[in-house]
Amino acid sequence: MSLHAQLSQEAEARLQSQKRNSVITSVVIALLIMALVILVLLFILLPNLLIKSPTIVAYQAGAPEEENMEQKEVNPQIQRKPSAPSSSMAKVIASSTPSPTAVPVPETEAQPNLDFGSGDDFGQGWGNGGDGGGGGFGNIPATMRKRCSPEDRLQRLKENGGNEQCEEAVVKALQYFKDTQAGDGSWGGGTKVAYTGLVLLAYLGHCETPLSVEFGVTVTGAITFLVDNCQKNKGRMASNLQDKHWCYSHAIAAYALAEAYTFCSQLSINLPNLKESVQSSVQWIIDNQNKSGGWEYSYDEAGDRGGDMSITAWQMQALKAGKHTGLEFRNMTRCIRDALKYCETCQAADGGFGYQGTRALGDGHSTLVGAGTLCFQQHKGAANSNARKGIKYIDKKSQFNYEAGPCNLYEHYYSSQAAINNGGKSWVQYNEMFRDQLLKAQNNDGSWPAPPQPGPAARNDPVYVTALATLMLEVYYRFLPGTAAGK
Repeated sequence: MSLHAQLSQEAEARLQSQKRNSVITSVVIALLIMALVILVLLFILLPNLLIKSPTIVAYQAGAPEEENMEQKEVNPQIQRKPSAPSSSMAKVIASSTPSPTAVPVPETEAQPNLDFGSGDDFGQGWGNGGDGGGGGFGNIPATMRKRCSPEDRLQRLKENGGNEQCEEAVVKALQYFKDTQAGDGSWGGGTKVAYTGLVLLAYLGHCETPLSVEFGVTVTGAITFLVDNCQKNKGRMASNLQDKHWCYSHAIAAYALAEAYTFCSQLSINLPNLKESVQSSVQWIIDNQNKSGGWEYSYDEAGDRGGDMSITAWQMQALKAGKHTGLEFRNMTRCIRDALKYCETCQAADGGFGYQGTRALGDGHSTLVGAGTLCFQQHKGAANSNARKGIKYIDKKSQFNYEAGPCNLYEHYYSSQAAINNGGKSWVQYNEMFRDQLLKAQNNDGSWPAPPQPGPAARNDPVYVTALATLMLEVYYRFLPGTAAGK
C-alpha cells in the first residue's frame, strides 16, 4: 500500500492555481518594492545629479616685461604725526564781564570723526528745508556737514563754480580776523556784538570750531564773548541796549550762537552757558515779534511802524538756525507763519522786496530782494512762488561792480545765498558776476576795502566789509544749489 494519498484531479487543479497566484503575487510585490527603492534613490540622488559642475577657466599669467617696470624708491624714514598738545597748552579765555563764564579750549588729543558719509545734498538744508544726517555729526544739517571735510569742501566749491582762489581768500580772511581779535574775544568798536556775530558765522561757515587747530582759540573766544553778553543781559545781546538798532546785534549773535551750538553739541563740546544762551536769545526773538508779523526797532511789539524787511530778515535767519539746534522753543511755528505773511506784504509785483511795504530805498532798486527771497527759501523751500519771483528780479536787475560801483555787499550777502539756493542758470549768471571781482579786490592782509557806491546805510568798517565778503565766498559749501549748476 502506498504511503502517499492520491489527489483527485480537481484538487490538483486547485493546487496548481494557488501556486500560480502565489508566484504572480510574489512577482508583483517584488516589482513594487523595486519601484519604491528606485523612487527613494531618485529622490536622494536627483538634486545632486541636476547640479552642474562649475566650469573652471585657467588663466596663464604672462611674464612681466621687465623693461617696462619702474623701480620706485622707498623712503626708509618714517614720518611721524605731530604729537597732540599737552594739557599745559590748554588755554582758558575768560571774559572781562562780571559773568563767571570761563570757557576752556578743549584738548585736541581725541580728534572728532569727520567721516560724513556720502550722497548728494543738492537742494537740501537751508534752501529746501531738508536736514541731513549720519556721519560724525549725527543729525546736523547736510549743508553744515559739507563744510567740514576739506576734500569735500574743495569738491563742492569747484562743482558749484568756485575755485582754489576762493578757498585761499577765505583762509586769508580768517587769518586777518585772528590777528585783529580783541583780548575779550570780540571785534568792532561800538557794535562789538554784531561784528563778533558776523565773524563767528564766517568761521563756522568754514567749519572752524573750538577743536580747530589753527582757529580754535579764536572761535572759542568769540563764543565766550557772546555768551557772556547774553548772560549779563538776561537773554538779550547788544553792545548798547539803549540804541534802538540793538535788534540787529541780537539777531546776528543769536544766529551765530545757534550754529555754534549745533556744531558743539554734535562734537560733544560742552561750553558753559552756550545752550542756555541759545535757548533764551532765540526765544526772545519769538516772544518780541511785532503785531505786524515783522520785527521792529528795540523789539517794540506794539509799534505802529510795524518793523521792516531788513530787521525781519535777520530774525528769520536766527529762527532757522534755532530750529536746526533741535532745542524746543515756544510758539516757533506760529511766529514763522506770521513773519512770512509780513514778508509777503513787502514783495512788489516785479518780485523785489521793499524796506517797508513794497517801497524800495534810495533809487528804487530793491536792495532787500535777496533778504526777502532767502526768508521764503529757508522756511518754505526754493520752489515757493514768492522765492521764485524774487529770483527773477535778481536775474534781471542785480549789479556788482567792486571798482566803480554800485556794490552793495549787504544786498549781495543775501542775494548770493538766494541765487545758489535756486541753482541752475540763475546761479551760473550770478556767480560769474561777482566771484572774480570779489577775489581781485581783497587786500594783501586778507581784508577787503569798502567798495564804491555801497548802498543805503552802508558801513565801511573793514571787519564788517570783510565778514560779508568772506560769507559770500563760503556760499559754495554753506548753501548748496537746488539744481545742478548750469543745468
